[in-house]
Amino acid sequence: MSLDYDPMSERWHEDPYPAYRRLRDESPVHFAPETNAWCVSRYDDVQHVLNDPETFSSRAMFTVLMSGGDERPPLTWPGIKAMLRFALAARARPLAFIQARNLIASDGAVHTGMRAIVNRGFTPRRIAAWEPRVRELAQQCLAKLRRGEPFDAVEDLAIPLPVTIIAEMLGVEPERRADFKRWSDTVIHFSTGSGRSNRFSDEFVDAMTGLIRYLRKVARARRERPTDDLVSTLVTSQEGEVGLTNYEVVLFVTLLLVAGNETTTNLIGNAVNALLDHPDQLARVVSDPSLVPSLVEETLRYDAPVQLIFRNATRDTEIAGTPIPEGSWVVPILGSANRDERRFEDPDRFDVGRNPQGHLGFGFGKHFCLGASLARLEATAALEALIPLLAGVRRSERRPALIDSFLVRGPSRLDLAPAA
Repeated sequence: MSLDYDPMSERWHEDPYPAYRRLRDESPVHFAPETNAWCVSRYDDVQHVLNDPETFSSRAMFTVLMSGGDERPPLTWPGIKAMLRFALAARARPLAFIQARNLIASDGAVHTGMRAIVNRGFTPRRIAAWEPRVRELAQQCLAKLRRGEPFDAVEDLAIPLPVTIIAEMLGVEPERRADFKRWSDTVIHFSTGSGRSNRFSDEFVDAMTGLIRYLRKVARARRERPTDDLVSTLVTSQEGEVGLTNYEVVLFVTLLLVAGNETTTNLIGNAVNALLDHPDQLARVVSDPSLVPSLVEETLRYDAPVQLIFRNATRDTEIAGTPIPEGSWVVPILGSANRDERRFEDPDRFDVGRNPQGHLGFGFGKHFCLGASLARLEATAALEALIPLLAGVRRSERRPALIDSFLVRGPSRLDLAPAA
């Protein structure tokens, strides 16, 4: 039977890993006509694509997130109306957004310069300074479970922990944190989920309008009166650099909301799911909590929170002998590379004692995840606090529902109840 894999299809949503294995074995550089993209599934080939941004541009990520997957979205009346409504409501200039630097979609000198600015907010010293607060918050999130009340490991722990931390880093008022999560969910649903067929909806426009108006207001305020928060760091010039414009702050914070919060939320959710699927591994970590950092890395390999990304070929090239025409979309499948038996022994086995060095759960090369150290800290703190309690609980559902997205992977709910 021929392999008709498509990276945006819901067909592979529940369990993509058997399809990934077939891709690696039968069609390691696979053309998906529906998406009009070349899917790359073997570890060495994925690493090659990620390590050559000059040939494989990350600009494709902006196209995917903004257009819902259409390389050249059709110019329709609903789309024009949505853009006009957005521009008027947000008091935004669309051209300014198009021209603004965007970390996830820039290459070369532009990316290097922007990365130098945003790195100032994620230095090892700054991240280490947040550890006490992260651990305090993780403990607070588990209060309901300790009292024996209904507990959703996603809603009550995996979501509020990273959302609260990034909001506090940005200097966002506590009463706006629910808005931040709602904005993040809306972007995911309409850009990488089933909502992308209705991306001109009022819901999407309203969410983006609210996000942009709020962040531009914050950026202006920090530019006039800097504090010690992350937004102030982003807009402040330093050593000849030019700080981010207000539009660039909006784009970067949107990236933090989607890539940062969603990655950590799904990392925690996937780790809990994997432990409950493998009671022997849960028992190992309960008896030896020093395995938690290894558990985090193994989860990133075994069930990556971000399954795939998009690149654009800037010239005629080839991957593993397969010609790739200039302008083609290329899809490095991180979730497949991390299960490649050519790189990892017995890759479908979840092993908290494994050393999965070299996994691509946070990407690779110049676009390696900026917030990887923060995500590791948050996931480690959350799991160290939760694992002692997991032995006495069970999942209410055998197989929890997953987030509606072809890009990110994780449970949308994870209800835990006392073990019978």
